[in-house]
Amino acid sequence: MTEEFRTQPNGYGAAFGKEQPANQNNQDSGEVGKALLVGLLGGLVSAAGYMIYRRLPDEQKERLHVQVRGMVSDKVNELRQNFNI
Repeated sequence: MTEEFRTQPNGYGAAFGKEQPANQNNQDSGEVGKALLVGLLGGLVSAAGYMIYRRLPDEQKERLHVQVRGMVSDKVNELRQNFNI
């Protein structure tokens, strides 16, 4: 077997030019950890928001629905104007 087709410790062949620096794996795992932390925090915040929303009186829920529908309608109209639809 020639040198150019031997596999590297990371599983990539040297012939394909896919060699990664030794510290690349540590950086990737750090990025994955950050993404998981952000996802977890986002889930906790949304769960807390839902718990608060559930306890609102019906009239406040309806006001929120009207506000959200208005905001969505405004954004849809803005997109239609931007794309000339």
